[in-house]
Amino acid sequence: MARNNLVGAWGEVKAAEYLRKKRYTVVASGFRSRYGEIDLIVRNKKTLVFVEVKLRKSPDFAAPSEFVDTFKQRKLRTTAEYYLSLNPTELQTRFDVIEIIAPQGYDTVNPVIRHLEDAF
Repeated sequence: MARNNLVGAWGEVKAAEYLRKKRYTVVASGFRSRYGEIDLIVRNKKTLVFVEVKLRKSPDFAAPSEFVDTFKQRKLRTTAEYYLSLNPTELQTRFDVIEIIAPQGYDTVNPVIRHLEDAF
């Protein structure tokens, strides 16, 4: 479990680096509430984006984004609503998924990153 947490944290750092290169600003990371967790909350111009990061060693079984099922989407929406109740904004909001394929886990030198904007 500890290794999975380490790899997950590494994936979130990679996702944040990727988004910064695309001129997003990281507002929060690892936002937790009793409803769930949002990996990254970023801003891009007039949009506040709630980002779920999914990391896999291989896409052979399924694309990482396929693990963001309706149950997970519901948890993310509820957590985002809670975040917005604490941090009101006039910005538009959306949900993105970042898929990371890292065959060697956090030892992967060049992970494949795919950004799915407005994923659900």
